[in-house]
Amino acid sequence: MRMSSTAGQEPAAGEVGPDGGASGGPGGNATDSADEADAPPAHRAWLSRPLAFMRVHWLATALLFLGLALRVLTQFSYSPALLYIDSVKYLYGAWPYADPLGYDVPLRLILAVGNLSAVEAVQHLLGLAMAATIYAVLLRKGVPRWLAALAIGPLLLDSYQLQMEATIMPDVWFEAAIVAGLAILLWRSRAGMKTCLLAAFILGLSALIRQPGEVLIVPLVLIIIAMGGGWQQVLGKSLFSAVAFILPIFLYMSGSLYINGHFWLSRSGQETGYGRLAGVADCATLKIPSYERPLCPTKAEQANGADWLDHATTSPLRLYVLKNAPASITRGQAIRHFEEAIDEQQPVRVFSRIATDSSKLFSITRHTDPGDTPISRWQFHTAYPSFLPTIAIDKQSTIVFGLKLSAGAGALVYRQLDTAYGGNAHVWVPGAAFLRRYQIYGGYTPGPLLLLCVLAGAAGTLTIFRRRASAAQRQLALGALTFFLTGAAVLVLSDLMEFSWRYQLPALITLPPAGACGIAAMLRFARRRKIIPIRAAATQAERVTAKAG
Repeated sequence: MRMSSTAGQEPAAGEVGPDGGASGGPGGNATDSADEADAPPAHRAWLSRPLAFMRVHWLATALLFLGLALRVLTQFSYSPALLYIDSVKYLYGAWPYADPLGYDVPLRLILAVGNLSAVEAVQHLLGLAMAATIYAVLLRKGVPRWLAALAIGPLLLDSYQLQMEATIMPDVWFEAAIVAGLAILLWRSRAGMKTCLLAAFILGLSALIRQPGEVLIVPLVLIIIAMGGGWQQVLGKSLFSAVAFILPIFLYMSGSLYINGHFWLSRSGQETGYGRLAGVADCATLKIPSYERPLCPTKAEQANGADWLDHATTSPLRLYVLKNAPASITRGQAIRHFEEAIDEQQPVRVFSRIATDSSKLFSITRHTDPGDTPISRWQFHTAYPSFLPTIAIDKQSTIVFGLKLSAGAGALVYRQLDTAYGGNAHVWVPGAAFLRRYQIYGGYTPGPLLLLCVLAGAAGTLTIFRRRASAAQRQLALGALTFFLTGAAVLVLSDLMEFSWRYQLPALITLPPAGACGIAAMLRFARRRKIIPIRAAATQAERVTAKAG
C-alpha cells in the first residue's frame, strides 16, 4: 500500500492531481481511503484552493490582476496622492458647509496612522473590492462566469476610475457605499426585513459622502416592491427601509442645525441647480420680479457653462445681493424662486440641455464640449497637476494651498501641505507617461458599450413581469432592475445639476452589471423557449408509445 506524504516529504510523481488533490500514481492502490486520495499534501494545502479558484474563475482573476497592476503603477507614479480643487474642503475645512462631510470620517481615520499615499492605497483597494463584490453578486444571481467577469472589466480597467481613486476626493467611497448597499440587498433571493434595513441605512450614508445619494431612496423602494412577498410584507419593508435610509441623513442635518444653525446636508445643495438652469434660461422672456433680474447671466456668461455659473467669483450668483425685495424674502428664497421660474416657464429648454448632456455618456470619444467642466481635470498628466489659485506647486515642488476658511467673503489664506500628509510633489515620468497614453488612446469604457448595457439592462428588467418566468429568471431580472434603476437615478440627478465626466463614474458600477444580468436573463429565456417544445414533444411521444404498447 502507498504511504501517505508527510509534512517534510515531497509527494511521489503522479500523487498531486490537476485539482490539487492526491491521485493514484503508477502502482497506486485503488482501495486507499477517499480522504487520503483527495487531500493535498499538508504543506501545499494552503495553495491548492486559491489555485483551483483561479482556474475556475480565470477571466475574473486575470482582470483583477490587470486592475491591480494599473493601480500599483498609479500609486508609484504620483506622490503624494493627486489633489483637486475640492480636496482642500476635506483636508483643511475650506469653503465650509459647501458639501456633506461624510468623507471626512475615513479620511481622518487613515490620516491618523498614515499619509495621503495611504489614503490613495486604501481607495485603490476599494476599487478592487468593489469589483470582487459585484462579481460575487452576479454569480449568485445566476450570471455566467464569463459574463460576470466582463461586467467588472470597466471598473477595473477604466483610466478615469483609476485617476479618481488616486485623488483625495469622496467619489470612490460614494461608489463603495452604493455597491455595499446593493450587494446586501441582492445577496439573498428575497431580502428579509433586517437585510432591507441594513442596505437602506448604508445607501442613506452615501448621501453624507456625496449629496446625490439622496435620490437612492427611489430605486430602493422600487426594488423592494419588485422583490414581492405579499402586499403587507412589501409595505412594511418599504416604509421601514425608507425610515432607515432617512435616519443617517436626519442625524447629520440635526448635527448641522446644532453646530451652525442650518438644517441641511450642505450649503451648496440649496444652490446647485442655479448653474444648470441659468445656463439655458432666456431671460428676455422670463417673467420674474425685478429684484431677481441680477441673477440673469449674459450670453457670454452662459457660454462659460454651469460649473462657472455655480462657482466662479464673478458669477451673477456669487455677486448677487438682494435689494428692493419684500422684507419676508431672503436671498436663498429669491434664488430658489428664480430657478423655479425657469423650470416652470421654459421646461423645453431645460429638458433639451439635460437630454443632450446625458447622451454624452454614450459617445465614442471622451472630450470637452463648450461650457463643460474640462475633462483634463480627470486625466493623468506627466507633471503634478495644479489648480490656481487653490493648488500651486512652487519651484521646490512644495504644494501650496489657497484656502477660503470662512463662509463669508474674505481673502485666501495660503499654507503649505502639512508634512504629515506627505512630502513634495513628485511624478515618476515613465509611469505617468504610460498612464496618460493609456487614458488618451482608449483606456476607458466606450460609450457604445455603456449604451448596450443600458439597453440590455432595460430589456432584462422587463422580463420580471413575465407570469411564467422561472425563479432563476426572476433573480436575473431583479439584478438587472436593481443595477439599472440605481445607475439611472444617480446619473440623471447628477446631470440635472451639471455635466461632468467625473459624475459619470457611477455608470461603471451599475450599467455593466445591469447589462450582464439583462443578457443572462434573455439567454435563459431563449433557452427556456427551446426546451419547453422539446419536452412537450417528448411527453407526447411517450404517451403515443404507451398507447401503442
